[in-house]
Amino acid sequence: MGTGTGIGRVRGLGSAKHGSLHWWQQRLTAAGNVILLLWFVVSIFRLPVLDYATVTTWIGSPFVAVALVLLTVSVFWHLRLGLQVFIEDYVHDDASRVAALLALNFYAVGSAALAIFSILKIAFGGVHG
Repeated sequence: MGTGTGIGRVRGLGSAKHGSLHWWQQRLTAAGNVILLLWFVVSIFRLPVLDYATVTTWIGSPFVAVALVLLTVSVFWHLRLGLQVFIEDYVHDDASRVAALLALNFYAVGSAALAIFSILKIAFGGVHG
């Protein structure tokens, strides 16, 4: 196939109709991160001491545990969205791009799952100290 005309080279390479959704997801997770991180910092500073027993009791509260799970989901989702854009923009080899995106997805999902498991284990009383 030759180089053809300008329009022939770009036909079918227009908008995939996913950019605006991705953009909104990044903005919404960023806003959620700001709100939840402010709550987290204020809550930590309000604890009388930061010893093991106090922090695990604090995490054992249903409100706190749910907020920490939401913070974890929001942070890792935001991280994945941002790094996905970076990889798509700067990794030009198709095989490397696919490998990087797969590694990113495994990292984000695996790390978020581990963090959520840890929060829930403490919240449901599975940790003794």
